[in-house]
Order: sequence, then C-alpha cells, then structure tokens
Amino acid sequence: MKAAVLEDDIEFHDFHPPADDFHAEVIAGLKRSPPAISPKFFYDQQGSRLFDAICGCHEYYPTRTESRILRDHCEDIAALVGQGSLLIEPGAGSTEKVRLLLDALRPHIFMPMDISRDHLRAAARGLAEDFDWLTVCAACVDFTLPLQLPVDPPGLRKVVFFPGSSIGNFEPEAAVEFLANLRNMVGDSGGLIIGVDLKKSPDVLHAAYNDRLGITAAFNLNLLHRINRELGADFDVTAFAHNAFYNDAIGRVEMHLQCQRDTTVRIGGEVLEFNVGNSIHTENSYKYHVEEFQQLAAEAGFAARACWTDDDRLFSVHYFDAA
Repeated sequence: MKAAVLEDDIEFHDFHPPADDFHAEVIAGLKRSPPAISPKFFYDQQGSRLFDAICGCHEYYPTRTESRILRDHCEDIAALVGQGSLLIEPGAGSTEKVRLLLDALRPHIFMPMDISRDHLRAAARGLAEDFDWLTVCAACVDFTLPLQLPVDPPGLRKVVFFPGSSIGNFEPEAAVEFLANLRNMVGDSGGLIIGVDLKKSPDVLHAAYNDRLGITAAFNLNLLHRINRELGADFDVTAFAHNAFYNDAIGRVEMHLQCQRDTTVRIGGEVLEFNVGNSIHTENSYKYHVEEFQQLAAEAGFAARACWTDDDRLFSVHYFDAA
C-alpha cells in the first residue's frame, strides 16, 4: 500500500494494480474456452471517457433514468441514510450521480473508488472544488477485491453508493460475494444505496447496447487498443467487431468482440490464434426483477428498506440496511 498523498483539496490513495496483474489476467482470460476478459479492464482513461459518452446517448436509458430517480427521491434517501456518514462509491467514474445526493446526505467524508487513476483524480478534484464543505478521500483500487478502507474514522456510519447497475456485471453468485464484501466493509450499522437495471423488452436493451453513433462499439474495441498499448500486443483491432445482444434465457445482455477474419495475436511470448466467428466475451449485464434483486442482497446480509423506480419501470434504486 502506498501512503496517502494530499493533492490540492483531496486526499489520494493509490493502490492501482501493477501492470503484471493486468498481463496475467488478460493472458489467462484469452486462454479460456471461450475467451473472456473482465470488464474492469475497459476503464483506462480513454475507456472512461467513452463510457461517459455512452451515458449521454439517446438509446442508453439507464443513466438518465437513474439520475431522475435519485433527483426525485434524494430527500427520501437522506431520511434513511442520515447525515454525517462516510459515503463510499466503488467504481465512481465521473462522480456525476453522487452530486445529486451530496447536499441532501451531507456526508462527513466522500470516498470515490475507481481503477482508472487519472479519471478518478480529475473527478475527485472537481468534486472538492464544487463542494468546498466536503472532505474527499479518493482511492485508486480494484474494488472488486476485498479491501480495507484507507480512511475509517471511528463513529462514522459507513454507507456504500453503487449506482449504474454495475452489479449486473457480476455473475449472480459473484454478485452475492461482492455484496457480502460490501456488507463486511460497512459493518452492522451500515447501509447500501444501489442502482439495478430491470428486466424489460429485448428491443429496448438491444438499442441501449448498440447505439447508432457506435460509441459502445468504440468502448468495447478500446479494450484491444489498451492491451496493445500497455502490454505490447499486436491485436489487429480491425479484425474484430462489437457484438451485443440480450440472452433472454439467462436474463443478461452480453458484449463480445467477434473475430471477422482469421488472425494471430502475440502478447509477450504468447501466440494466440483466433478464427472467423470466435469471440472474446467482454461483459455481462444482468437484469433483475425488484424481488429477485432483494433476495440476492438478502443472501449477502442486507435487509431491504426501500425501492424507487421510474414510471416505466426501466430502472430501480434500492436502499438496504445491514441485516
């Protein structure tokens, strides 16, 4: 662990995984059958920028729908959470959504966590500038792993804010494990505010992950650009195409990079062959009914207290207490 660094108006804790971890996970994933790479590796600086652009796409309903729910119910959420907490946001990204809650929640400390160091630093600085009463302690970390909070003052109630339906990126069993890690992190008096995408028409889902401007495709393909740049690989990115679809039987959107022609890839001493039709599985996004997700959270040690949805029931925001 590196010591905290004071930067302008924020405290920055840098636990960024070393490059050899990235290399090892990519190689192991590409050697799987079928090949797969964790979606956490989407988020280098360019990937983070592209994701922010996706959130502004007309077809991508989750961001604007969840934001509207948070805006409409911020006082209800604050009544359940209370003020003066340690508010923790894993995968904080641009921190746009937490801005909708900060004035109502008035946390003592806000701790954004993200794997993209530069994006996190910029977002944390912007937040500290706009909310000059707020103490911002940012942590660059792989939040999918169990971790010890770098800042944990005694007496502060710990509450996790996990918007964007990022929980859908986990397999259901892994989602329970991740939520259980959050339960351990917040302790017996803690809470959880979480956004969860709901099951709906496959047509709506297909459009959301295949926007007409091709931003989601660029986001997916950027993973190969990142591997080339950071690991010295020689992926011919033009040999792969974005492919996203809703798997109704499993209840998830799947994203793949599908090989369009036979190609050979070298990463260090590894040589990998991809044939036409092969795909690299890059992301799942599970969708839930409200009751399904509440049961999932209960298995991890959380008790449902409130749930808010939009009128069209596209998206949900839940509040849980530690059980």
